Amino acid sequence: MALILNIETATTNCSVSVSKNGETIVLKEDNDKNYSHAERLHVYINDVLKEAQIAPQDLSAVAISKGPGSYTGLRIGVSAAKGLCFALDKPLISVSTLESLAHKVNTEEGFIVAMLDARRLEVYSAIYDSNHCKIRETQAQILDESAFAEYLEKGKVYFVGSGVEKTKTLINHPNAIFIEGELPSANEMGHLAYSKYKISDTEDVAYFEPYYLKDFVALKPKS
Repeated sequence: MALILNIETATTNCSVSVSKNGETIVLKEDNDKNYSHAERLHVYINDVLKEAQIAPQDLSAVAISKGPGSYTGLRIGVSAAKGLCFALDKPLISVSTLESLAHKVNTEEGFIVAMLDARRLEVYSAIYDSNHCKIRETQAQILDESAFAEYLEKGKVYFVGSGVEKTKTLINHPNAIFIEGELPSANEMGHLAYSKYKISDTEDVAYFEPYYLKDFVALKPKS
């Protein structure tokens, strides 16, 4: 039996779950627009373990959403996951944020574009087929009216994630389906983490870093 603690902090959604053999048994999350991760993450970790009636030492592994996403959010989540792994001597598993997000869409045909909002007209996106197999690598791309045209001409394209709001204002195509209000969640991480756990696909805790995709740029605060 594999009990995995899943941590998702790549966006504004602070999300934690416990999964048993890939199935979520407890989930706690909150999408605070002000990024509440620093205040709530460890509270949520304690809460889900308590609700699942699991001692930290009983965990088989800790899984972290590795990005891309918010620089600060990723740092907080990865630091917490690595700290737990060091303290408990448990393996660390990383899960692609966009792959996990794509699993929010279940369809028998077409394509899934998992996308996260970046600056201005930019998104971080990856494209998957209806079986959630990646068919285009993760990219930081600038949106325009012709974005994803080659996929839209082939069939239905399901757009999901925080990048949907800006995308739907630019793309007007009958095959475009916009799934609004969805963010990456620890709920979809469980089965992905379990698949990696079964083949011992784990990270070096000491050297693991989030997948930022782009270098962090500090912005001047507004006066």
